[in-house]
Amino acid sequence: MIEVRNLSRYYGDFAAISNISFSIQQHEVIGFLGLNGAGKSTTLKILAGLLSPSDGEVFIDGINWIDNPNAFRSNIGFLPEEPPLYKEMTVREFLRYLAKLRKYPHKDIEQRIETVLILCQLADRGDQIVEELSLGYRKRVGIAQAIVHKPSLVVLDEPTSGLDPQQMVELRQVIRGLSTEATVLLSSHNLTEVAETCDRLLILHEGKLIAEGDRDSLSKRMDTSKQRIDILLSKKEGIKDEIHALTGIEHISFEEQDEHLLLHLTITCTTPELVSQMVQSGFEIHQVMPTQSELEQIFLSLTGGKQ
Repeated sequence: MIEVRNLSRYYGDFAAISNISFSIQQHEVIGFLGLNGAGKSTTLKILAGLLSPSDGEVFIDGINWIDNPNAFRSNIGFLPEEPPLYKEMTVREFLRYLAKLRKYPHKDIEQRIETVLILCQLADRGDQIVEELSLGYRKRVGIAQAIVHKPSLVVLDEPTSGLDPQQMVELRQVIRGLSTEATVLLSSHNLTEVAETCDRLLILHEGKLIAEGDRDSLSKRMDTSKQRIDILLSKKEGIKDEIHALTGIEHISFEEQDEHLLLHLTITCTTPELVSQMVQSGFEIHQVMPTQSELEQIFLSLTGGKQ
């Protein structure tokens, strides 16, 4: 459905992205990850038809970006981080205007608007002025305008930025629902959002695609030789010297907490092995806490461990 072949984009002599290739099937929800400057925004703008590639090819439903840019763009729905809204209109008026602007068949517009309102969980907000809506609802209106012309691909740039946890959960449900009629590609810095929303991940680093796959397949590529954990212990005489005598600790820092000592650890052994050593040495352990989710460990491992 979407084919990206040897895609590159240069700004002068600087390659923002270089020789990227991937494919996406119909109705997949794909997460696009990368550190700042990795090339995510450049790639998204090309896929959204806003920026031409310097080299390579992009196809959507067999339509080539270079050969037929207008037909290519007609298959795209795009939501930038700041939703492009006419706030003085009602939600229904705004969607009607966008449908006409995008040349959706006139006789089908009203039915399409009702379908979009249901998909975006806006059925009870259709006659409300956009400016009066909360940020969460305005984000949904932004998604609605991106899909009102029934595109094949919906590109969402940081769709949950600025939302509270409840709004994030609700918007994730909306995004998953979009896959019933379109392929969805979203960019986000929120790893929890990506883990709970996407079928597959594409990870960019320094302008190159360094990994792609689902969570399980990516975890097999992770460097598991080190992990970071926090351990809360009861204080006792000479405890720091005893901790330094343990094996499998690469780095440690201490945080004093009244009668307790919090250890921030980077370890090269497994957590159970370290805890077993501590129990045998007579430490009183209150909590053992991983400081990174599995997805965070995967991401940092694949991008060289940079924060």
